[in-house]
Amino acid sequence: MEIAPDAQPSVCRVMDYGKFKYDQAMKAKQARKNQTRVEVKEMKFRPKIDVGDYETKKKHIMRFLGMGSKVKVTIMFRGREMAHPEIGLNILERLSGELKDEAVIENQPKMEGRNMFMLIAPVKKKEKETGNA
Repeated sequence: MEIAPDAQPSVCRVMDYGKFKYDQAMKAKQARKNQTRVEVKEMKFRPKIDVGDYETKKKHIMRFLGMGSKVKVTIMFRGREMAHPEIGLNILERLSGELKDEAVIENQPKMEGRNMFMLIAPVKKKEKETGNA
């Protein structure tokens, strides 16, 4: 097998190709085993959400964050609600204030078409421990 083809003269090594392929497969398997997939869950709100519905959805978001998923919080506007995006912004700011111990805001609230959204991620365990100490 050629090790350094650019060297003068090129460097080669005699090796067991079957063992080489096996070692590569084991390294790839170990890399797949150690990687983590981050899920993005979505929670949809409306500007006229009532207190009970808000609390229920907040508990769902806290459960998603506890499982290690990121959460995309969306506020959907319809009709005349589009004239008052500040109501949706207030809901998102209130939510982020109440979840500041469990989550960090990755994307600040942003209006996109008829929807306003923000992305929140769970606080890493090390950050939680240093915050409490």
